[in-house]
Amino acid sequence: MPTTTPPVQHWLDQLQHTQPAQYALVSALRRQILALAPDISEQVKYGGLLFGHPQPFCGLFAYRQHVSLEFGQGARLEDAAGLLQGSGKQRRHLKLQQLADLDTLAVPAYLQAAYRLPPA
Repeated sequence: MPTTTPPVQHWLDQLQHTQPAQYALVSALRRQILALAPDISEQVKYGGLLFGHPQPFCGLFAYRQHVSLEFGQGARLEDAAGLLQGSGKQRRHLKLQQLADLDTLAVPAYLQAAYRLPPA
């Protein structure tokens, strides 16, 4: 796992202090994302964490009732189960409310697909 930069650590610390339930979800998701490859970058942007290899392929955003796993090119992902939300030209997302959603929403499969998606 790459070294956590001070801005990312600050964002995580703030989240842990203010929203412990969302922090648990973000931490679990972040571990899965960073385990995809050793050279994935992460940065604080748009109020959340963006992950790239080298271009951004997903992001995590914590809200009061859920964590959103965003896919900037989500419209290009195969979604046979119809789990992705959103209707914009490009972006799609998964809303997670509890740790069990990591499995029931097929998060690992979507992360792998987004990571492997060739640039548009």
